[in-house]
Amino acid sequence: MMVTLDDIREAQARLQGVALRTPLIPFSTERGRLYLKPENLQPVGAFKLRGAYNKIASLSDEERRRGVVSYSSGNHAQGVAYAARALGVRAIIVMPGNAPQIKRDATAALGAEIELVGPASDERRQRAEALAKEHGYAIVPPYDDEKIIAGQGTMGLEILADLPQVEMVLVPVGGGGMISGIATAIKLTKPAVKVIGVEPELAADALASLRAGRIVQCSAADVTRTMADGLRTQSIGQINFEHIRQYVDDIVTVSEVEIREAMRRLADNPKTLAEPSGAVAVAGFLFRRGELPSVQNSVAVVSGGNIEPEMLAEIKGSIPTVSAKC
Repeated sequence: MMVTLDDIREAQARLQGVALRTPLIPFSTERGRLYLKPENLQPVGAFKLRGAYNKIASLSDEERRRGVVSYSSGNHAQGVAYAARALGVRAIIVMPGNAPQIKRDATAALGAEIELVGPASDERRQRAEALAKEHGYAIVPPYDDEKIIAGQGTMGLEILADLPQVEMVLVPVGGGGMISGIATAIKLTKPAVKVIGVEPELAADALASLRAGRIVQCSAADVTRTMADGLRTQSIGQINFEHIRQYVDDIVTVSEVEIREAMRRLADNPKTLAEPSGAVAVAGFLFRRGELPSVQNSVAVVSGGNIEPEMLAEIKGSIPTVSAKC
């Protein structure tokens, strides 16, 4: 089932007073005007609150009484935990044991119960489904769900309202929930705007899927090589794939070195501080210009800023190792 503009507008109404309406921040670059959508400023440090709250708020009273279960490498976990606490719902989150400690600690601090499994995204999904079957919990998927997609799509409505002259929007791609929602909101409102996905070269399942015309799955061993832990999904969701095929213009990939350099530049401003996953769209703008449409006004989504202190110190102290490509 395809998400509609009405679905996204309904999500926007639910999220008023819950999710921050993040502003657009101009970003200094020699390669056209770029504005950042700083979702790192959300209460949980990432965009995931939008979809998680919209999903849980849409559940019946009986479903909420039974509690919810989800599976996540970190940011969706925090979004679900925050939304569940706000709505008075018990939340159980299945997380990989290699999730950053900062994300595990933040999820627990929000009151969620955590169960750890191995690194494979399929493993945590299967454990969450087993818990739902055993206890009657409602599942809050990280991306493959219409309510999740509609919640994330509210970012697209905000971008169009704040920058009517926007010509291109760059979005990180993991499981595909964010780009599905943003692309739907934009293409159903202003079809001429280009929507481009950006993902790590080491976890390029979305690009492979778009090129093949079917969902391509990567191994857990392959995707865990990228530093962008929020984008280590082994495949995009089925519902997400249908939206990507319908509304996304292209997907480009960036290297680990390019992600690090984008993080370093974003760290100059506390309001744009990005974790690796949150920096990939900016990396795409900086280092893949030859693969992108030639436009004047672009927006890149900074999807999250939940970065380990040690990594931040290392990134800030690093010397540029790559220059922008034309």
